[in-house]
Amino acid sequence: MTQYKLSADFRLPSYPRPIVVIGAGGIMEEAHLPAYRKANWPVLGIYDLQPEKAKRVASLFEIPEVHSSLDALIHSTPPGAVFDIAVPASRLIDILSQLPRGSNVMMQKPMGETLEEAKEILRICESKQFTASVNFQMKLIPSIIAAKHLIDQGAIGDLHDMEIRMNIYHPWELWEFLFGIPRMEMLYHSIHYMDMIKYFLGMPKQIYAKTFQHPKQMQLASTRSIIVFDYDRPIRAFVNTNHGHDFGLEHQDSFVKWEGTKGAIKATLGKNINFPKGEADHFAYFLSEHPDKGWVEEPIPGAWYPDAFMATMADLQCAIEDPDAAHITSVKHAYDTMRLVEAAYLSNDGGGTILPE
Repeated sequence: MTQYKLSADFRLPSYPRPIVVIGAGGIMEEAHLPAYRKANWPVLGIYDLQPEKAKRVASLFEIPEVHSSLDALIHSTPPGAVFDIAVPASRLIDILSQLPRGSNVMMQKPMGETLEEAKEILRICESKQFTASVNFQMKLIPSIIAAKHLIDQGAIGDLHDMEIRMNIYHPWELWEFLFGIPRMEMLYHSIHYMDMIKYFLGMPKQIYAKTFQHPKQMQLASTRSIIVFDYDRPIRAFVNTNHGHDFGLEHQDSFVKWEGTKGAIKATLGKNINFPKGEADHFAYFLSEHPDKGWVEEPIPGAWYPDAFMATMADLQCAIEDPDAAHITSVKHAYDTMRLVEAAYLSNDGGGTILPE
């Protein structure tokens, strides 16, 4: 019987580079900085438009310098350090334009708010010779890495079905900048799942999508989406999200499921359930060559927060060390994800097929 290795390992840089932080919001405090602390990577300085926020976060994570301006942070940053940018996407172009040529950059997703902004971000990164990543960290959650390793070993045969299901209640009030913008759920949340499907199955031929408002969350452009990937081979792949399931935890769902010709894998992403506190992750697989074992549940060390954020920074730093490294979080890969998002909105705006008479 075949033995498969179950692993959530990822490559780490040989010589970690120091990091400077632009933005002191919730995601930086809850995910980025705990990840760097866990990895023992030095963070040299921080800047935020609200100085008191930057001072508080610096105190929590023992960051030695709080800068009074972006210019001050840039001028104090040593060559080779990484600029970690976690700001609303609308501010990325302005910040990237100010960074020195040859900078190393990690930017929080999305890569701009439109495909045109993504094009400009890619142009800036290439023209200024940045080594740059976009923090699409969901594909580097430990259980997702474990699934990828099993699939790459052929454990479940040829992958032909991928389902991502989120039936949860999300406290959008934690991110005030999301209120009033014209694109929300697919751009700021389901973009992760589109990026993940692309990572496993490649770019599709086309996209079908519809995104919906919720009657209790009408201040937001949308909070529920269905997105179908259409390939030129017999593959079913789709995203189904509902962020308005405010009926307790019993029937909340947060999972990714893969089916192949020889088995299946299901990863439950507990962080999305009872967010932001979260529930436990679960990882299970079924191998047709061992049907007597049924579904086998395995503990996977680590969690989405902070381990996936450590993995994305490691991916960038390995690419800085070795330009020929895979660099799966690169701006070029992220631009293709933005193409998927744009296609989803075009499909949504185009509407469905009118019923025949």
